[in-house]
Amino acid sequence: MTNSHAARDIDTSRPHSARMYDYYLGGKDHFEVDKLAAETVASAYPAIFVCARENRAFMHRATRVLAQEHGIRQWLDIGTGIPTEPNLHQVAQSVVPEARVVYADNDPLVLKYAERLMRSTAQGRTTYIEADVNDPAALLESPALAEVLNLDQPVALSLNALMHFVTDAQDPYGIVDRLLAVLPSGSALALSHCTPDFDPATWQKVTDIYTSAGTPVQFRSKDDVARFFSGLDLLDPGIAVGHRWRPDGDCDATDAEVSLWTGVGIKP
Repeated sequence: MTNSHAARDIDTSRPHSARMYDYYLGGKDHFEVDKLAAETVASAYPAIFVCARENRAFMHRATRVLAQEHGIRQWLDIGTGIPTEPNLHQVAQSVVPEARVVYADNDPLVLKYAERLMRSTAQGRTTYIEADVNDPAALLESPALAEVLNLDQPVALSLNALMHFVTDAQDPYGIVDRLLAVLPSGSALALSHCTPDFDPATWQKVTDIYTSAGTPVQFRSKDDVARFFSGLDLLDPGIAVGHRWRPDGDCDATDAEVSLWTGVGIKP
């Protein structure tokens, strides 16, 4: 991280999706403009807080499954968001202390709190890079990434609640394909994605709110989410609503409240 990056102004004139997500999770690292936008979303979709919580829980479970059952020791987490403990590296390193994790996000506020993301075990490594998923080449060519990850060994690509911020015009499937193309056999994709499948009218309202705030979104159907896993071997139970993917406890939320498709696939 350079001083020039650290000194970048944080735009508080418009809401940012990462800071709105922080609000949904009950965090404190957001601004009034983010709170107001998040509350507008919540007025249309009161279960947004449930969706955010179950998205976070899916990330924890998927990380543990990949570490415990599939030998994954490296993660590339894009769209990291503002740190909320336990972070991905804390989950992974609780299973395998030698785990290595690279976080990437394009919000300067995440950069401000990046030190939380780099508190690794002595055996492992973590780092944070400021990068945008829409420029996968620049992300993959980052020297910081090369210092932490060995791309000759399997890597889990973690894309949680990110790709619905990449519209079809931005070639979301091509972006994921390019990221996976450099990863070897045995690597994994863990992805969660909001969906209008259970309540189209409500999610159209959410789409309109984000778009009018300057953040284009495209929430996708189950079939469209499944396309991200083309060519991968999906782990059971396949593409599932967030709280139904390998649940480790009771959850009384409905599918419509969660409205989140999730899945984990292994690259053959």
